[in-house]
Amino acid sequence: MSRAVSAAVRGAPPARWPFLAIGSAAALIAAATASDQAAGAARQDWPPFLLVTGLLVLGQVAWEDGLFQAAGEWIGNQVRRSAGLLLASAVLVALVTAVLNLDTSVAFLTPVLLHAARRRRITEAPLLYLSIFLANGASLLLPGSNLTNLIVLGRIHESGADFARHMLPVWLASVAAVTIVVLVAFRRELAPSPEPATDPIPRPRVGLGMVCVGAAIVAVVVLPPAPMALAVAGLGVVAMGRRLLERRIGWHRAVAGLNLPVVIGLFGLAVGLGTLGRVWSGPADLLATMSSWESAAFSGLLSAAFNNLPAASLLAARPPKDPYALLIGLNLGPNLVVTGALAGLLWLQVGRLAGARPSWARMTRLGLVVVPVSMAAALAALTAAH
Repeated sequence: MSRAVSAAVRGAPPARWPFLAIGSAAALIAAATASDQAAGAARQDWPPFLLVTGLLVLGQVAWEDGLFQAAGEWIGNQVRRSAGLLLASAVLVALVTAVLNLDTSVAFLTPVLLHAARRRRITEAPLLYLSIFLANGASLLLPGSNLTNLIVLGRIHESGADFARHMLPVWLASVAAVTIVVLVAFRRELAPSPEPATDPIPRPRVGLGMVCVGAAIVAVVVLPPAPMALAVAGLGVVAMGRRLLERRIGWHRAVAGLNLPVVIGLFGLAVGLGTLGRVWSGPADLLATMSSWESAAFSGLLSAAFNNLPAASLLAARPPKDPYALLIGLNLGPNLVVTGALAGLLWLQVGRLAGARPSWARMTRLGLVVVPVSMAAALAALTAAH
């Protein structure tokens, strides 16, 4: 499994470079035609992109320290039933997604869950699809859980703690709904399994990496977006710098694991659409006429069509009428298609390199059930809480 993860972070496949070209073109056109609005869009969008870069770095460090592997091995050993393994994996994915971002969760937990399934000698598909559906579904709790949260949060100026209090019931409802749908959809494949392997569980390394991960958790909860992004990026630099000096991680691997062509390309596209949203009031005017349910459905479809990061930049270019409903659509809508979020592209790549067969077509078929059910649960929780 370690070879699969190492391969996953060695570099972005050639198909990802068009993201960089399209995003760069969008940003340059925006800067040339409406420089002031483009600058405003860039100021709104840079904290989330810097934050996810820092979180991906910390995710690499956490992987090297054995934190994720130990959790996967422990779950594979302790849980007796296949359905129980799926539920325990759901808890792990939900917590890691909330704390370390959905992209980090997908990149590092997908092979862990596949390993746990193989250890239990059960079908891999339930845990494979749980990893992507729940990464999107569990990204509603903290500002750093999803870049879209920070893009929208930049317009409502709410602290991480206040945001978490507002979104806790929504997060719980979304996590429960996604888990139940996956459990029902794969009920025939979750047959009783034999006893797991008896290999010893590796112990995670306790040191600077674990300290930096803990400090990042605190920063995500207590700091506003810009200082949060700077703090987490700084912690990532410190932790990774130590690994580089110790030669436990090479420069090429450290840089390749960030998926910079996609991250930079999506940032450029977000700036371009954010600029459009500032010079054209159409999206804001349309959202102002919608109910919470309509807003979530609209933003979800837009995310599926154009990716949720550019969609968030466009729809939050002006203060949105109902930011929480907007985020439900932006975060859950990408479960319809692999390209709806960066996490989906990472999932496809990492799953294949780990020896599995993730299918964009099967994801969409399942997503046609996962998305409306999870959105309905999340919106019902939002309505009840407010």
